[in-house]
Amino acid sequence: MDTTQLLKGVLDLAVLAVLKDEDGYGYDILRRLRTAGLDEVGDASVYGTLRRLFQAGLLTTYVVPSEEGPHRKYYGLNAAGRDQLHRAGKTWRTFASTMDGLLDERGVAA
Repeated sequence: MDTTQLLKGVLDLAVLAVLKDEDGYGYDILRRLRTAGLDEVGDASVYGTLRRLFQAGLLTTYVVPSEEGPHRKYYGLNAAGRDQLHRAGKTWRTFASTMDGLLDERGVAA
């Protein structure tokens, strides 16, 4: 199965999830996603998702000066982003549970 198609459908949720407890800048968020096991996520996909989530009013941003290079733009969840994370998380869990049930009923090995 092509996991890149699955990833497109859940990247918003994954980005919101990695920002739940700690703000981060673009590359840091990308690193966290890859460390969590989403190895195939692309740089451009993450940066585009961050821009879209910000424009949708789900993230806040602020700039932090860096002594090692250019300033870094940090992203964090705001109240609307936390609400979206909660709603999308419930939707994901319901969907994943349904798929698990379908696969289990048909004897498909995990």
